[in-house]
Amino acid sequence: MPKHFYIFRHGQCPLNITDHIQGQKFNGNLTPKGQLQAINTGKNLKDKNITLIVSSPMKRAIQTAKIVADIINAPIFVDTRFIEVNMGIVEGMHISYVEKNFSELYSKWRHDKNGTARFAGGESKQEVRARILDGLNHYSNNTTHQNIGISSHGIAISQIMQYLGYPSPNVPNGAILHISHHLSNWQYHELIN
Repeated sequence: MPKHFYIFRHGQCPLNITDHIQGQKFNGNLTPKGQLQAINTGKNLKDKNITLIVSSPMKRAIQTAKIVADIINAPIFVDTRFIEVNMGIVEGMHISYVEKNFSELYSKWRHDKNGTARFAGGESKQEVRARILDGLNHYSNNTTHQNIGISSHGIAISQIMQYLGYPSPNVPNGAILHISHHLSNWQYHELIN
């Protein structure tokens, strides 16, 4: 029997508004709009029979998980494998500054399909993809839960979609990726915006 996973991006937080690169150093709270997005995510997941929510340890993901958990009545477990990408030296910088001063590397980081580019002190997309897949495989193979929600970040959704052979999208806050796992195979179902 397939296990279903609903990976959702946290609601809006302050650096989403100002176009600064968040990464792991910024650990801010949801904005009021982000709280409403989390409520909407919970409503979209209400009929999915989710019995466990796994969350990134970042505040924005945990707050989103708590709002969703209150709506769907599921416990939360924190797992660092679903944390935001470590962007190294460019964390906290405005995107326009990074585009100007790290233009070649930033372009490679964004568009390199192999996902090997990284900023000093940071992670590559390939490394992010590997840890997220490790987490997904763990919950698929080592739990009895059939429907699991995962409160994470846009990078988690985009990298899993890329792994499954789909274009890596610009993931809006509150988006939900529905995938399933059966007989060692992962399957894409839909991206709910």
